[in-house]
Amino acid sequence: MVDYEVLYAVGHNEFKSFGTEQIRDNFLLSELFVEDKIKLVYTHYDRFIVGAAVPVKGALELDSIDPLKAPYFLSRRELGMINVGGAGRVTVDGQTYEIGQKEALYVGAGNERVLFESADETHPAQFYLNSAPAHAQYPVKKVGRDQARVLELGSKETCNERVINQMIINGVVDTCQLQMGMTCLQPGSIWNTMPVHQHDRRMETYLYIDVPEDQAVCHFMGEPKETRHIWMSNKQAVVSPSWSIHSGAGTANYTFIWGMAGENLDYDDMDKYGPAEIR
Repeated sequence: MVDYEVLYAVGHNEFKSFGTEQIRDNFLLSELFVEDKIKLVYTHYDRFIVGAAVPVKGALELDSIDPLKAPYFLSRRELGMINVGGAGRVTVDGQTYEIGQKEALYVGAGNERVLFESADETHPAQFYLNSAPAHAQYPVKKVGRDQARVLELGSKETCNERVINQMIINGVVDTCQLQMGMTCLQPGSIWNTMPVHQHDRRMETYLYIDVPEDQAVCHFMGEPKETRHIWMSNKQAVVSPSWSIHSGAGTANYTFIWGMAGENLDYDDMDKYGPAEIR
């Protein structure tokens, strides 16, 4: 079963007048992971789709949704996913891929049938999904943790020691515009994406995971000189328009999955702002 909602785009001038609830309503995706459902949010930021599939009792099929006006979901789209739950399987047009926890799978345009299953219903798979429009067809590819491009950045002194796993990204997987990866904060570190940045040619989403039950992450967004924040819990996602910074600080260390789409595949295409520059 596929449930979906539409998230309309907000401009930077409109955003300046928003209060707490308006910010949360327009950017926070708080309940993506629902047992035995596929939940999707079709955004008007680069037509990016954010979602999750949690198969428990049986397989879930990724059907098309009305905003796509397409016979099947990947008719004109590509799909990326990272499993944040137990071991699972994804079957793409009859070919099955075993996807363990924190492993990724890229599925190119033109594949008609995608099925999600769990290996054990007592510890179900939880597939976090990102999708973007595609202009070409690229092969399906699984990316394990040992196949990712790994960057170690930050330091203990600045509380942002972190490991970046570039998984569905140019040079690892051929894609049209979709990019995904996972950043793990080391114990004692709480800041992500510092110095903060914007990339005007790409939007981005964050999914915060591995947040302890009694802890939270404060996600920062907005223009560099006029920032706002959203307090977030485990397995909640946030949408970041191209005009917004995206950064966060937690009350404990955590992991986040980033997904991007736009007109540029250059990971380092960004405008950075140091701590003294932001307001």
